[in-house]
Amino acid sequence: MGEPIGLIAGQGRLPILTARGIHAAGRQVACIGLADQYDPALASQCDQFGQAGIIRLGRWVRLLRRWHVREAIMVGRVAKTRMFRPMRVVRQIPDWRAAKLWYRVLRHDRRNDAMLGAVADELQQAGITLIDSTQYIADQLANTGVMTRHAPSAAQNNDIKFAMPIVGRMGELDVGQSVAVRDREILAVEAIEGTDALIARTGQLCPSGKWTLVKLAKPNQDMRFDVPTVGVATIEQLRAHGGTCLAVQAGKVILLDKPQMIEAADQAGIAIVGID
Repeated sequence: MGEPIGLIAGQGRLPILTARGIHAAGRQVACIGLADQYDPALASQCDQFGQAGIIRLGRWVRLLRRWHVREAIMVGRVAKTRMFRPMRVVRQIPDWRAAKLWYRVLRHDRRNDAMLGAVADELQQAGITLIDSTQYIADQLANTGVMTRHAPSAAQNNDIKFAMPIVGRMGELDVGQSVAVRDREILAVEAIEGTDALIARTGQLCPSGKWTLVKLAKPNQDMRFDVPTVGVATIEQLRAHGGTCLAVQAGKVILLDKPQMIEAADQAGIAIVGID
């Protein structure tokens, strides 16, 4: 195999799928599992594996250098809500490298783009380049057009067109990447709570159902991190809470376990469409 690709892993199946994609490309996987975040099954998919705290950047660098990593991928969600729980300061004491980064950059701007961009710059200074997080999972990206047996209705297509510029503006402001819409009315918007919570809230606000979830990348999406992602669990949530259409940006949104997700949507009568 070629030189290892570093994998900095948060929650969910995306790190596992990425590890498999890296192996399929003939490269080794040298993985840092973020403490209290990564799936325990991930370690068995990697050639090298270590655990590190979310803001222990010094340990990230030491591990990746030890494994002779020059390129790395950062994938998997990190639950921001944990940052606001009691005892958060004790549980998330930064190391010296992270503390310097906080003082220099993040105390002024803690939006996702600012935080992740600063982390990428810090890794670059240590000789480790963050690369496109979808490079080894191109088969998991949304296609253009209808991907399910069911197509959006005319009303749903109108809702998608109505919602797209609104989601785009949210992305510019780094607020969220999704909205729920019906009859050209925005029912709910996504913020720190994530897509699943947005779907559940929309189900309460629109008990008659038949609404559409629109999820787009940011207008200037950095594909190195925070790429919008949906999966089978998203379909299950939509089915449970009355959503009947999912519109995602083609080539910019990840469909986790894509074949299984499309099959689940077909069984639920939910349309999935990729939009440019």
